[in-house]
Amino acid sequence: MLYLVGTPIGNMGDISQRAREVLASADLIACEDTRRTGILLKNLGITNKLFAYHEHNKAAKGPVLISRLKQGETVCLVSDAGMPSISDPGEDLVKLCIEEGVDVSAVPGPVAAITALVLSGLDTRRYHYEGFLPSENSERKKRLEALKDIRETMIIYEAPHRLIKLIDELILNGFGASGAAFCRELTKRYEQVIRCTVSEAKEYFTGTEPKGEFVVCLQPLPEESEDIDVEALIGRFLGEGLSTKETASRVSGMTGISKKDVYERVIKYRADGN
Repeated sequence: MLYLVGTPIGNMGDISQRAREVLASADLIACEDTRRTGILLKNLGITNKLFAYHEHNKAAKGPVLISRLKQGETVCLVSDAGMPSISDPGEDLVKLCIEEGVDVSAVPGPVAAITALVLSGLDTRRYHYEGFLPSENSERKKRLEALKDIRETMIIYEAPHRLIKLIDELILNGFGASGAAFCRELTKRYEQVIRCTVSEAKEYFTGTEPKGEFVVCLQPLPEESEDIDVEALIGRFLGEGLSTKETASRVSGMTGISKKDVYERVIKYRADGN
């Protein structure tokens, strides 16, 4: 039997009694980082043998785990934090088990995405889990473009050193006025949830260095049919002394309307004598 065991995302007190018992009774514990999982097991008083299974060795180690499972061993799979198979190679091992007729069970535990969602203050009835965006530029651009068509609260993972880049990309794709929750250090001592628009987040994190792993919950773009007073925004920014180009860029970022379309509306607004 393969057990998918949820482990704490920060606070060690979140480990369940069932998780303790299953980990203690396992023949093998597969994990992404043996050092990190070793610290967890030491705190639990568990000395089971660890087995490294991660993104870079999954092709070679997956069949090894399947072989041991077929021999009747009990194997636990854990991630560095939270539930395995979410943004980690556990997904591949589960598929292998299903293909090979090996039973799989889950021992539920904390999940950063859901923890952030319920703290965000955004709509929780429907949500889209995006996880980490691709690092490769072309694929990343495709996913960011795809986010424009999603009509549920979006959940994105990001590392602190890339957070400003993500915020800039979201603004470029029209999410500047979207409500968001930037959740960091969840369940830890310095847990923080920053609720603001994406544009406001750019200002905040420009002056405050991002620290800790982030879960970003993002409000979808408004439906095109929704009433957005674009002219009022144009008048506001022109009144503040911004140029036509600057106004078009700012309004585009806040509404999701293309810069070209907004630029033409700014020209018309000026021509009408406003």
